[in-house]
Amino acid sequence: MSKSSSMTIKDGLLSTATWLASPNKNMRPADMNIDTIVIHNISLPPNDFGACDTDGTHYVKALFTNQLDWNAHPYFQTIEGAEVSAHLFIERDGSITQFVNFNERAWHAGRSSYLGRPECNNYSIGIELEGSDFTPFTDRQYDRLAQVVSAIYEAYPKTRRHLTGHSDIAPGRKTDPGDYFEWTKLREGISKITMI
Repeated sequence: MSKSSSMTIKDGLLSTATWLASPNKNMRPADMNIDTIVIHNISLPPNDFGACDTDGTHYVKALFTNQLDWNAHPYFQTIEGAEVSAHLFIERDGSITQFVNFNERAWHAGRSSYLGRPECNNYSIGIELEGSDFTPFTDRQYDRLAQVVSAIYEAYPKTRRHLTGHSDIAPGRKTDPGDYFEWTKLREGISKITMI
């Protein structure tokens, strides 16, 4: 039962998030329960936070909306043509953008498996934190992530015992959210908000 959270989810949308629709999505398989939350990290270029294009659009937001200029940085040419998305993106200052309705399938996990079930995109919610494997995340990100996860628990109760990292569902292929991600800190933050 939720104790206190300023965030709510209605019809698959997070109340406090800025909406920016991604074309990189599709419907989940019929009768598929949403029961897992996957935490990621991302920065574009790698280890560069808050970088924007000439129009002032955050590079990560540009990537998730298929607007990234592949020639804007040499690294971008190594991912040219990628069509990816996440449900949410939490920036270093705690700002939250939602790209895909939670009830739809975002393209965040790639080839993956959780508890023996393949294709995690089918049943998971993907949350990207602005960061890298080599930098601690901000207190504001942990606070906002705890609030987000608590709101997801409330709206999708089957997720309550299935909070995992990208590296756990795609071992050997992915390393995020990385060694600097403090799972204990996140869980303590969630416990202050939600009775589990």
